[in-house]
Amino acid sequence: MSVYPQIRDFGDTGFGVAFGDGIDRAVNARVMALHAAIGDAGLAGVIETIPSFGTLFVQYDPLQTSRADLEGAVRAMLPGLQATAHQGRLWRIPVCYDADLAPDLADVAERCKMKPDQVIARHAAGTFFIYMLGFMPGLAYMGGLDETLQLPRRSSPRVKVLQGSVAIAETMTTIYPWESPGGWHLIGRTPIRLFDAARAAPILYGAGDEVRFQPVSRQDYDTLAARVSAGSFDHAALELAR
Repeated sequence: MSVYPQIRDFGDTGFGVAFGDGIDRAVNARVMALHAAIGDAGLAGVIETIPSFGTLFVQYDPLQTSRADLEGAVRAMLPGLQATAHQGRLWRIPVCYDADLAPDLADVAERCKMKPDQVIARHAAGTFFIYMLGFMPGLAYMGGLDETLQLPRRSSPRVKVLQGSVAIAETMTTIYPWESPGGWHLIGRTPIRLFDAARAAPILYGAGDEVRFQPVSRQDYDTLAARVSAGSFDHAALELAR
């Protein structure tokens, strides 16, 4: 049986602090607590810390600190780590679930033994927790998918998934921020630009944030898409008050 936390090697200028395996909010709470603690401590040489499901990656500058010194400082934080429920930002993301933007919606509904409207309602009723970002800039792994919608990934991934596609697989949902290959089930699309290098914060949301999906009509989708394309849409307006 594995004993946690564990320090794991990641290349020449980084290491990971693992608190567990799998997808678990309690484990992730410890990851986020250490992420915050290192940030607050201002340790010399730390370039960044990157949360994942159960591990925090710590990258450092070897010209400013040594692995031994930094690891020792991080280890000293672990006994007193307070893993409280992390409350990040809350986002409302508009999604159009029309058939031409949701190529897998009918199939998902059939496999889940419900109507497409029921799939939409259950997906839109959820509040999804962002465990981590990965695969490409801005792609969030969001947990909390209704168990009645949980399906394995597609047996045959697509070569091209369009930017903004909203997808589900297993216990998670995500939004493809770029056109890319993908094997998740596509049930809608958002016009929102999740990554934009011209913004002060290029990635809209981060690990520890939560997301709710707001169904919109095709007309509203097209209007929002035009505003986003023209640069007149205020993405900060998508953040909801806690």
